[in-house]
Amino acid sequence: MIKIITDSSADLPQELIEKYDITLVPLTVSIGGQDFLEKVNLTPQEFFNKMFSSDILPKTSQPLPAAFAEAFSNYSNETEILCLTISSGLSGTYQSACIGKELSNANFTVFDTLAGSLGHDLQIIRAAELAEQGHSLETIIKNLTDYRDKMNILVLLDTLENIVKGGRLSKFQGSLAKILNIKVILERVDGGKVEILEKIRGKKKFRKRVLEIIQERADDFSNLTFGITHTGNIEDAETIKSELIELFHPKEVLVSYMGATMGTYAGKDGMIISF
Repeated sequence: MIKIITDSSADLPQELIEKYDITLVPLTVSIGGQDFLEKVNLTPQEFFNKMFSSDILPKTSQPLPAAFAEAFSNYSNETEILCLTISSGLSGTYQSACIGKELSNANFTVFDTLAGSLGHDLQIIRAAELAEQGHSLETIIKNLTDYRDKMNILVLLDTLENIVKGGRLSKFQGSLAKILNIKVILERVDGGKVEILEKIRGKKKFRKRVLEIIQERADDFSNLTFGITHTGNIEDAETIKSELIELFHPKEVLVSYMGATMGTYAGKDGMIISF
């Protein structure tokens, strides 16, 4: 038996968490002078309401190693545990899980997804499906590594407001970007970090260019699952979903709320597309 554990930055729909009996170890979210445990006493919707009304950018903190050790210790040595974490290039969660491994006597493996949001989640789903089919942990890790390394992740920033709040852009630059209606596309690069891919003026050109980039990344999408997460702009996400289905005929398109960890980067009306 293989048990799947992950951290709360995973933006999996609740029905899939329940279907595969996935355990979440929560990150801490600090916002408005209060600390919350992500998805324990703070839902994504509640997080975005608080973030959009705050002048200070929220902060997220990885779970303590002891939290992972406790989660691991709940299972016997007869159970193999696979823990998939958010990218080590975005958070210290992977390192925390590795230390938790040393504190625990459980039989488990920590896997760095080198991804966030549904890019992280698609790997969890792949692992759960393979485990359900009876594949060995070794086979699952090999499959996941190949899947992870071929995955594309695009981060779509409709506004640069959170980049300004985080101090990575001056208020003047942020105001200029707003006046010029500049949108930004970032992509995951080696090491699981994200870098700017393109800057585009206007929402229509922005949406069109996103679809062009996706088309450039593969010849056949019929066996691919797309994951789209959003920061409350469900209509935009559903529009992109319809366009992906019409243009590329993928295996499946999942849509979900973005959690606090990636939502802090994406900001208002941001989206992340993984495939």
